[in-house]
Amino acid sequence: MKRVLFITFYWPPSGKATIHWPLKIIGHLPEFQWQPTVLTVNEDTFSAKDESLLSQISPDLEVIKTDYFDPFKYYRKLLGKDPNEPLVASETISKTNKSLAHRLSIWIRMNLFVPDARVGWFRQGVKKGSEYLRQNKIDAVVTIGPPHSTHLIGMRLAKKFSIPFIPVLIDPWVDIVYYRDFKRNPLTLLIDNYFEKAVMKKASRVVFVTRNTLEDFSNKYPFIKDKSVVLYWGFNEESFSSIKEEQLKKGESKVLLHAGNIFDYQNQVQFWKTIKEEVNLGKDIRLKFIGTVGPKIKQTIEELGLSDRTEYSGFLPYDEVASEMAAASYLLVCASEKRHVPGKLFEYLRAGRPIIAFGDDNDEVKRILEQANAGMLFKYNESAKEFFEKAGSFATNKENIKQYDRKNIAESFARLLNSSSIPSK
Repeated sequence: MKRVLFITFYWPPSGKATIHWPLKIIGHLPEFQWQPTVLTVNEDTFSAKDESLLSQISPDLEVIKTDYFDPFKYYRKLLGKDPNEPLVASETISKTNKSLAHRLSIWIRMNLFVPDARVGWFRQGVKKGSEYLRQNKIDAVVTIGPPHSTHLIGMRLAKKFSIPFIPVLIDPWVDIVYYRDFKRNPLTLLIDNYFEKAVMKKASRVVFVTRNTLEDFSNKYPFIKDKSVVLYWGFNEESFSSIKEEQLKKGESKVLLHAGNIFDYQNQVQFWKTIKEEVNLGKDIRLKFIGTVGPKIKQTIEELGLSDRTEYSGFLPYDEVASEMAAASYLLVCASEKRHVPGKLFEYLRAGRPIIAFGDDNDEVKRILEQANAGMLFKYNESAKEFFEKAGSFATNKENIKQYDRKNIAESFARLLNSSSIPSK
């Protein structure tokens, strides 16, 4: 059996959403003749914890952990937060907070940490990875980003030990969406672009989780076209097939659920107004948010008088979220930009409830929804009234969505590993 080293900053018990793809791919790879090892950090202090994810890790999996320089320890001090308090992603980059400390923390994050705030793991990650590779034969190195600083660790190790290197980009890099409202200085951008291009050159294969991101990177770096693939985010079949009928909450209200982080720049004001109009017409619609919610979105909901119909559940364990999806009446998903296919979209598809999506010029989300007969996509400035008129006509095509089962994606990933080699200089 061949061996592969996965380098990922996030790992259980971290509850970070970006864990789920590598966690399941790693879990299934031994079925396809690849034995993984994981290099990660001792603790993710940013995210809420999900202890239930620990049960999904095979006892046979070797996990190597290291310390790292954590700037968020100082961020908490700067803002006067509890040292052990999980941070809220939608608030850390919100422009609603005008305090000097908050604005200073954003400037530091955007300009002094390249490529990102996790670059403090680089030295210790390379050191621990080198120690491991000197003693063990590894056939490939895979890195998961964001944080994209993880790719720098993998690139250094791959070069040092002459091993094929495969970066997985769950999000874009230099122009990731949450940078768009903030100014980064020219030197920061120059260095970040240098790192991005270097990783693309060194990579044996490059994995993207959306077709539009692959095309965008291929236009920027034509030399990656023949070595790039798309492996969608997918869903865990067992998380849904294990849901029991008694776990599905019954009630007369129609619950519209959003799971995951939703940021201020995803505030679909016209749609919240549509919800208010539907309520005024006598429809018992309730909003439910699992995860973090941007301050502007909460403010809009309050201004429209929908607060008494809104539940903010905060963080929930992954399997509970799956049950909530399956029990909802409608599922809301918001794409950040045209390259973004939210991971929750695939879990929504498996939940089988009508999906309402928002995303400007996002042909990829629209295509996925239409092919599965699962829902509709609207632009952010649209009211989306049509969705409630057609919601009853959506019935997700179960055969179509089998391609997104992470076991099938893991098989594709194993084939990719089999075909990887060190690129010529």
